[in-house]
Amino acid sequence: MAEFTATVHQNEHLPDGGTDVHAIVSVTCTGAGTVAPMSSGSGEAGEIIIVDVSGSMDVQGVQAAAYAASAALDQIVDGVWFAIVAGNHEAALCYPTTGTASMVRMSAQSRLEAKRSLQRLVPGGGTAMGRWLLAAAQLFGTVPTLTKRHAILLTDGANQHETPQELSWAIEQVRGRYQADCRGLGAAWQVEEVRRIAEALMGTVELIRTWDGLPEDFARLMQQSMGRGVSDAELRVWAPQGAQILFVKQVAPTLEDLTGRRREVNALTGAYDTGAWGDETRDYHVAVRLAPRALGQEQLAARVQLAVAGEVRTQGLVKARWSDDSLLTAQISPEVAHYTGQTELASAIQEGLRAKAIGDDTTATSKLGRAVQLARQTGDEAATSRLARVVDIEDAATGRVRLRRNVDRLDEMELDTASTKTTRVRPS
Repeated sequence: MAEFTATVHQNEHLPDGGTDVHAIVSVTCTGAGTVAPMSSGSGEAGEIIIVDVSGSMDVQGVQAAAYAASAALDQIVDGVWFAIVAGNHEAALCYPTTGTASMVRMSAQSRLEAKRSLQRLVPGGGTAMGRWLLAAAQLFGTVPTLTKRHAILLTDGANQHETPQELSWAIEQVRGRYQADCRGLGAAWQVEEVRRIAEALMGTVELIRTWDGLPEDFARLMQQSMGRGVSDAELRVWAPQGAQILFVKQVAPTLEDLTGRRREVNALTGAYDTGAWGDETRDYHVAVRLAPRALGQEQLAARVQLAVAGEVRTQGLVKARWSDDSLLTAQISPEVAHYTGQTELASAIQEGLRAKAIGDDTTATSKLGRAVQLARQTGDEAATSRLARVVDIEDAATGRVRLRRNVDRLDEMELDTASTKTTRVRPS
């Protein structure tokens, strides 16, 4: 059985009149095992591969995507349910070829048949990702025993054959119903558009620069999914009567604001879906606002738990203690400071790139300069390297930069997609 442990990092000391408590709760899972290949008490797993076959993919692109999907198929454990969707301005079932929306179990025979079906794909038509998402949800719904639902979505273009409202409606229809890792190929797709899908479906978004990188990435994604043997997991946060939970965010390995996912467990406890787990550590930033108390008093500010199938597996306690000792109250937890900086870094990058795209060079320079400064402060060398391909860094410590001209569009997109990846606190 998988084991979970939780560690709380915070400064519990508040000044006279202080109200806000911030903590980083690190949750580690070990012994997660692999997905359940056949029916069991813990449910089953399903995988769907969604491949863009719109006209912009052209023959070579569709062939490369088929090869990548084949690499992913090789990683699916026998007995796991799966299907393949071919997406353009419609969503067609590439496999199984039964004529009705369904999924099949993976076996040597179905794997071979699925690979053959991929070879028959041809490019054509437009792009309507909302329909792809709805088709995947419908397919997952054909197997009621599934407790772990995961998809890989590949696109190379913008969502031009649906209105923004239609895509938004589709995203809301599938939100939380399955997880999806999204990949954008080349420079014609819209990062913000695909990020909305990934965030709603508890997945990742990344840029694939060329066809060559697809098979390895698809295989890695499916390997990771097969290694997530714990499904139906949620973070539960209890706060005392009269307290306000300001936010709950995952801050490592990627940034995800979970606040809007809250489901009421009882009057004082909210649950936040975390998706499936493998052997890994995730860090969460929890902020709670309390009513101030007298100096010397203590209070439990929050109880943060990880529950699987409704059973609490570990918990961390967030505390508050009011003090008039400024040496204690002025301290900032290194973990809280680090992830606060990483969150601001992501916002500065995204806001800077948006300003640059509309020609607001003043705002772009200011925001990207701040991003350079934050990357240096938090020790995020990878972010610094990506920023250096978009701006000339004159002084990283102060954030003095100049916008580069004729920047490669792919460099900007990589900076954008990677902005939500975080680094862990450097050892002191």
